[in-house]
Amino acid sequence: MIRVGLARCRPGYDGLAAPWPPGENYPEIERLLSNQTGDGPFNGTYAAVRDALHGLGLDAARYGSPEWNPIGDLVAPGKRIVLKPNLIRHWNPADDGRGGTVDSVITHGAIIRAVADYAMIAAGPEGSVTIAEAPQMDCDFESIRKITGLDEICAIYHEILGCELKVIDLRREVVVFKDGIIDRRKPLPGDPEGYRVVDLGSQSFFADSGLDPNRFRGADYDPGPTVDHHDGGRNAYLLSETVLSADLVINLPKLKTHKKTGVTLAIKNLVGINGNKNWLPHHCLGPVDEGGDEFPNNKWIDRARSRATELARFLLARSVGLKFFQLVRRVESATRGDDFIRSGNWHGNRTTWRMCCDLNRCLYYSDAEGLHLNSPTPVRTVLTIIDGVLAGEGEGPLAPSDVKLGAVIAGTDPIGVDLVAVRLMGFDATKLQKLLGPMEDSGPRITRVRRSEDVEVGFVGGPGGAMTDYALDAIATAHAFVPHVGWAGHIERDES
Repeated sequence: MIRVGLARCRPGYDGLAAPWPPGENYPEIERLLSNQTGDGPFNGTYAAVRDALHGLGLDAARYGSPEWNPIGDLVAPGKRIVLKPNLIRHWNPADDGRGGTVDSVITHGAIIRAVADYAMIAAGPEGSVTIAEAPQMDCDFESIRKITGLDEICAIYHEILGCELKVIDLRREVVVFKDGIIDRRKPLPGDPEGYRVVDLGSQSFFADSGLDPNRFRGADYDPGPTVDHHDGGRNAYLLSETVLSADLVINLPKLKTHKKTGVTLAIKNLVGINGNKNWLPHHCLGPVDEGGDEFPNNKWIDRARSRATELARFLLARSVGLKFFQLVRRVESATRGDDFIRSGNWHGNRTTWRMCCDLNRCLYYSDAEGLHLNSPTPVRTVLTIIDGVLAGEGEGPLAPSDVKLGAVIAGTDPIGVDLVAVRLMGFDATKLQKLLGPMEDSGPRITRVRRSEDVEVGFVGGPGGAMTDYALDAIATAHAFVPHVGWAGHIERDES
């Protein structure tokens, strides 16, 4: 059985402030931070992280004692641990009366703080803990640091333990958008340890997919890098060396909907370990009847927009026509709105889920020495802890509406944790190719799950923190999430 820990808590972060202390004298945290643990109000989010790790069954024999070291079950003392949160963007456009806040867009600082504490216990004084993420190209990382309280969290360990919690922006470039068009670019230092090319070749999820690499389009205007790295038998990605050389990676996704893959969660969150997002195929050019997945129907307006977009890509990649195309985008938004399918933002996207699964295969089968696709099992353990305390529905991942869910999910199998999240959201996993594909896959496995019956849930949320074991199918929908508009009517679960 594949075990997943599930904890429920008060659905929100109200009353909490950086550095997000537990507000409770947990014996293992007192041992780490002395008398600093009880400061501030009770932190239910911190308690939920603790409960989810307990539900997962880590270091079960010592639970409740000062020696409890749950993450120590996965990594030896003195090793390198990397925390990979979802810090995609520093604002939520739905924070204009549509019911969305930045807290449903990014992993909350209270989650990061709790996980960092347990990572510090596991690493010990000779090890290291690093936070690493490559947000969206237009994210202001300084704003993210303030929102999540990263500097205050770092100060705790520096003052009490005399050690450094490193925070790394893995991007090599930041951009400024104006009317949806890149207006300015600025280079960034990126990963201080550099980047590694990982080529899955014929072991990619794109192999034998029938998709034409010449139609692949990525995150920037020039399709050349996207096509070149997925053509001629190559399926290559440029990934963070800090992440790939870590002894343990802790994946900290946000629980929310997604326009290209239906949901984000564990599998999707690894997009943020990249050094060049334009190596990542996001959709295939054109309509379905021409072999693409950019949009579903062969309507003249969608075909015309696609051709105009290709012209714009060609010119903008050469810094030509910026003002004109910004005007075009303003006119389009004013006349057509935003609720139409474009750029693969719908349930028929056959590209993005494969890219996400490739990134998982790259991570699970790589270590400091290189890629090991011939290994019968993954060479790396990845712990996933999903932040579903305040989740996001609707126009995710960038403009979701808040959902007060009050859930934290933990596990070492990415499909296992995602299946639990999808159950809570009221979606049908068999309609999400990002989950179904890895479950049915015959290549190097990124999951041990082949059917829902393989998953067992250790639920903590009753009086006194009691734990109860459930089958996955016994987990009820906590809230019927509204899908992204391009997925509505295609992924909802029939509760009857």
